[in-house]
Amino acid sequence: MRPESFSERSSGSCRKTLEGYFAFYPAPLPPMLEVDWGLMALISQADQAMGELSGAGQLLPNPHLLIRPYLRREAILSSRIEDTHAEMDQLALFEEEDGGSAERTPDVQEVANYVRALESGLQRVGELPISTRLIKELHAILLQEVRGGESNKTPGEFRRSQNWIGPKGCTLNEATFVPPPHYELDACLGAWENFIHGNSPEPTLVKAALLHYQFEVIHPFLDGNGRIGRLLVTLFLCERGCLSQPLLYLSGFFDETREEYYRLLLAVSQRGAWREWIEYFLRGIRLQARRALIDTQNVLKQYEFFRAKLKQGKRVPHEAARILDHVFANPYISIARHSQRVWSFLPKSPTRD
Repeated sequence: MRPESFSERSSGSCRKTLEGYFAFYPAPLPPMLEVDWGLMALISQADQAMGELSGAGQLLPNPHLLIRPYLRREAILSSRIEDTHAEMDQLALFEEEDGGSAERTPDVQEVANYVRALESGLQRVGELPISTRLIKELHAILLQEVRGGESNKTPGEFRRSQNWIGPKGCTLNEATFVPPPHYELDACLGAWENFIHGNSPEPTLVKAALLHYQFEVIHPFLDGNGRIGRLLVTLFLCERGCLSQPLLYLSGFFDETREEYYRLLLAVSQRGAWREWIEYFLRGIRLQARRALIDTQNVLKQYEFFRAKLKQGKRVPHEAARILDHVFANPYISIARHSQRVWSFLPKSPTRD
């Protein structure tokens, strides 16, 4: 990493570490931002799109079931950015079989872990705020039983050595970007956590853009930083009440514009290009919220259509409604496993002496 690549407007400083190589030390958030009518209009449009999506989420009759395809989509797209590939049908079958007889490729396992980490995070933010403790919990889930997860990737632990970002096979000195050394992580993450829970006046969507950038720059884990950083956006928006349900799959936008995504993150570090990054992030929110709203409306319409069909039928077993719910959550269904679920719901017969 070359110090001359970083200007005086950088969002931190590029300086020598105790070991003699150059690394980036991010300045605490928030930065000084110039706000004009153009940026305010973009914030308003993104916020309106989010509000409409959140309102649609409140109409879902069984959100704990119907949101699962959204979680899968976010997991697949976020993992794809890291060149980990799984298809929706592979992931759905893997989940239905609990990883048993289904195809257990390393990529499918990693994407399934992302879904589990996101679900766990959504449950935990109700009792534990976004914090270093929470992200370590989620990281442990993300890297459970994956390639190298039990050894060199130290799941659930912050790194104790230097990592770097650059072309495959590059050395530390050839890297495009070097995050702060491991002995600076406590200070960097402490400042990041203080910003999340502080009283800075930025709108929630702008704050989400800032915290995502800062987490990516700190890069506190040896592996999985990008996926945890993108997962945190969903958790933050749900925690702050911007989303009633995790229906936004923002990683789809990042995946479609991958080169721009990485370029703008680096531009903030090198020349303080906060405005460009925030505008990009807000455009992604606006686009993906509108897409997700259409998807949600279509899902709700189809769900209500089939529910009405069941009500019109004669002698339709009560269990049909539960099967319908399952099919909307996961189009794969195991008869044996579903039978076990049915029996678990039935009241136990009293025993006779």
